Amino acid sequence: MDQNTEFVTQHHIKRTLEHLKRNRMNGHYAKDQKDLMEILDELCERKSTVAVGGSMTLKETGVLDWLREEDFEFYDRYAEGLDAAAITAIYRKSFGANYFFTSTNALTEAGELVNIDGNGNRVAAMIYGPDKVIVIAGINKLVKDEAAAYERLRNFAAPSNSVRLNRKTPCAITGQCSNCNSPDRICASYATIRWQTRPDRIHVILVNEILGY
Repeated sequence: MDQNTEFVTQHHIKRTLEHLKRNRMNGHYAKDQKDLMEILDELCERKSTVAVGGSMTLKETGVLDWLREEDFEFYDRYAEGLDAAAITAIYRKSFGANYFFTSTNALTEAGELVNIDGNGNRVAAMIYGPDKVIVIAGINKLVKDEAAAYERLRNFAAPSNSVRLNRKTPCAITGQCSNCNSPDRICASYATIRWQTRPDRIHVILVNEILGY
């Protein structure tokens, strides 16, 4: 990123962090993944229970490995040998976790988290259940407003994840949403979080890198 692009990006980040605070969500800025891990070290109390939503960002940043290696009780949905029933049990158990880690499909400059979900367990846990929600997002998730967020969800995030998951959907072929009725469709539930009734519950860490979908 050159200095001119960096200048503009930093102003977008500053406005977003200010608006998150206004919406009673805590915004944090990490210039790189090293910064990210230092923030997580400060936010997360060891020996706590932790769970995660489906996220490429958590994998790319090494957060999944960190949760496995540190002194946490990790409800690991990605553990080897789990069948569908065991994974569903973890989804339900995650609602009682001390910390829930996830990313977001889009983050508006108004400080809104906009997401699309297949099973709904990820957005449900973001909205209610876990004591703390840690949202980690690259700057590629920043959008101007909710309309731009939904455009990103429908025509970038959902098609990209459909390809990753080998889903038999039109968007996995065309790269754009056709509002299909495919049994493999992953865009089942849309959710926008605009405000928190419990201040300090949601922490959003914006990383100055391109991460996830």
